[in-house]
Amino acid sequence: MRALVQRVRHACVVLSDGSRREIARGLVVFLGVGKGDGPESGRKLADKIAHLRIFSNEQGKFDLSVLEVAGQALVVSQFTLYGDCRKGRRPDFTQAAPPEEAEALYLDFAQRLRQAGLSVATGEFGDKMLVELANDGPVTLSLEI
Repeated sequence: MRALVQRVRHACVVLSDGSRREIARGLVVFLGVGKGDGPESGRKLADKIAHLRIFSNEQGKFDLSVLEVAGQALVVSQFTLYGDCRKGRRPDFTQAAPPEEAEALYLDFAQRLRQAGLSVATGEFGDKMLVELANDGPVTLSLEI
């Protein structure tokens, strides 16, 4: 499982039907599910992200988690995180999990963040979406479990 995590001041996803799902201060998590990933991968990654100390304390040092700053999370399915561009010019997505497996693990991951105490908004799996965000810092981290 792979995640691209961005610390944001605010973010939203606009679905193909025009509806919006928004968060205030927190994290945008672009989540990719790979072949062989399972619920344990999602549990470990959700725990890591919920407790990742990437928010500044009073001295300006990364010392606080999204939970400690009462932040929110926007989780967006992103199979392209498994795009392999080493050969040719067209990404190879064969290492991404099949959609029916990936969707269940994506939803489980979002639920695990909720169980950790976060307010979580999600995109719509498989939908063509527009993601708007204000990256704070900028802070962007790549994680893999």
